[in-house]
Amino acid sequence: MQKSGRRKRIVILGATGSIGESALKVAHDIPERMEIAGLAANSNAEKLAAAANETRPESVCLVDETKIDILRNALDYKPRIFSGEVGLSEIACLTDADMVLVAIVGTGGLRPALAAIEAGKDLAVASKEILVMAGEIVMREARDNGVHVLPVDSEHNAIFQCLEGKRSTLNAQRPTSNADSSALDVGHWTLDVSDVRRIILTASGGPFRKTPRKDFDSLTPEQALKHPTWNMGPKITIDSATLFNKGLEMIEAHWLFGVEMKRVEVVIHPQSIVHSMVEFADGSMLAQLSYSNMRFPIQYAVTWPDRVPNTLPPLDFSKLSKLEFFTPRYDDFPALNLARRAGETGGTLPAVMNAANEVAVAAFLDRQVRFPNISQIVEEVMNRHKPVAHADLDAILEADQRARAQARKCIEALNG
Repeated sequence: MQKSGRRKRIVILGATGSIGESALKVAHDIPERMEIAGLAANSNAEKLAAAANETRPESVCLVDETKIDILRNALDYKPRIFSGEVGLSEIACLTDADMVLVAIVGTGGLRPALAAIEAGKDLAVASKEILVMAGEIVMREARDNGVHVLPVDSEHNAIFQCLEGKRSTLNAQRPTSNADSSALDVGHWTLDVSDVRRIILTASGGPFRKTPRKDFDSLTPEQALKHPTWNMGPKITIDSATLFNKGLEMIEAHWLFGVEMKRVEVVIHPQSIVHSMVEFADGSMLAQLSYSNMRFPIQYAVTWPDRVPNTLPPLDFSKLSKLEFFTPRYDDFPALNLARRAGETGGTLPAVMNAANEVAVAAFLDRQVRFPNISQIVEEVMNRHKPVAHADLDAILEADQRARAQARKCIEALNG
């Protein structure tokens, strides 16, 4: 594949979160290849201003309009300032930007992601929820607009690298849940997954990998937030503890790579060194390995198709005592089976699962429900939903809102 060698201008949505902070470190590390064109955050005006003062983007956006004056006063220069949800979509469409990195927790990144695609911007996706909710729409729009959708999640970035020999560009693909795929139209090239037997996503197992099921009721948010290998935000850390994060990633892989859900599997790998694997028809496997640092996949998404030197430590095999792999405890962690069901059913069900999980996680962090209640709430909301196939964006967002309301009722019932 021909190298580009040019510097890309990037808009970061979610600049004050953990992924956004890592992306800013990447920009600092490789300034000859990555320039910040715009920064956006939800409500942390001071942190956004500090990042902007350092990187000097031409535009910034704060979704919380009540804090615009705080942002303006904290800036030591005069960039163009966007605000609100509308502003988030506007900054995603900056004329001189090459790529938009979507690192917004939850569903807030969906509309700006679609706006960026329609404006012809390549998309680097860290917000897995946008593909879980609307993978069919996002990938179709990417194909129709001739843009690349590049994964930032370490697992999907690993799969992307393992499939590079297939000349994949991760452009739009619309896999079906029940039909086998072979040569799939992904835009500029063809991604042939006919000889891919399995995509295997690795999971650390979270902080409760060895915790007996009988102790789940007494688990606290503080315990759940102590992830053994990754430093992440609170929502994704809880999702890692329940394994819902990996469930969401199964659906994300389904859409990104055009592979049926039955060919996407999960294995527990506590060391988080092997980030994911691809098994081919002949039984051979390719895997991608590195230390657990989000700067690796962020940099590759930004500099693709090139590989660029950086200051990150190389993997030292002499210091790796062991690499372990285990089968997930499906009965104790129902999230994986719930996600497989949602992905295989398709339509609005993945959005419903995601919405119910977001509400349940927030309730757990607020000590309104216990750890096992998270998956119980999600399952109950899914059971009550009648999925709509090939739904448009309005139908997906309506299903999302109804699922949130239903999840809140479940929480009230638990506390009643």
